[in-house]
Amino acid sequence: MSTESHPAATRRPSWIPTLVTFATVALCVTAGGWQHRRMLEKEAQQRAIAQAATMPAVPLPKHVDDWNAWRFREVTVTGEYDARRQILIDNRVHEGRAGFDVVAPLALDDGRTVLVDRGWTPGGPTRATLPQVPPPSGRVSVRGRIEIPPAAYFELGDAAAPGGVLWQHLDPARFARATGIDVLPVVVEALDAPTSDGLARDWPMPDAGIEKHLGYMVQWYTFAAMAAGLWAWFTFRSRRGTQAASAGVAPHAARPDDAGR
Repeated sequence: MSTESHPAATRRPSWIPTLVTFATVALCVTAGGWQHRRMLEKEAQQRAIAQAATMPAVPLPKHVDDWNAWRFREVTVTGEYDARRQILIDNRVHEGRAGFDVVAPLALDDGRTVLVDRGWTPGGPTRATLPQVPPPSGRVSVRGRIEIPPAAYFELGDAAAPGGVLWQHLDPARFARATGIDVLPVVVEALDAPTSDGLARDWPMPDAGIEKHLGYMVQWYTFAAMAAGLWAWFTFRSRRGTQAASAGVAPHAARPDDAGR
């Protein structure tokens, strides 16, 4: 009885998996490289933050074009607080307790005005009664750290500046529009106070987020290695099968001594 050979089944071109694998590896390596560069940038930023924190305090500089270069630097400011324009920044947490940051404009001796975050105060038993922490009167000197509040933030409700003392976000530009006081685009986080006011001034150093970019970089490089490894494994397996078929090796070929059984 003759056995007819069936035509070979249609197979997809072997270059398609290779092309897909190459594109996947290239994409993952590119993404991993971008995360690596961002990690290096954040490391440099973290070093700059640590270096700025160790520098001695200097008078608040004038004629600054880029305040980012002064971020986290310690400065000294001298002037008089405007108690009428003091505000409370809501939803500030200190040691697990909710409260407010107390912020007041300080009219400097040189004619400029800067917002000073005097520190944190706890909230009362209810939100109906806000804490009363008036700034000291008269001319004062404050040593603090320069901070640049984020310009973009999410806020529910009307985007107009609040009319009262309670604010959700600290925004110097918004404060200037609401009060008519031309304040600097930075905030001085007070490290000390001329008088005892009971405010907490434990300002944490910011985290640049190095670990996040490191994790993403390892993840993308792992994906690239997995894609290349799977391609190599399937390619090797396919070539072994092709070589076995070319050599005429049949996995389940009958042995000669089994013909009479």
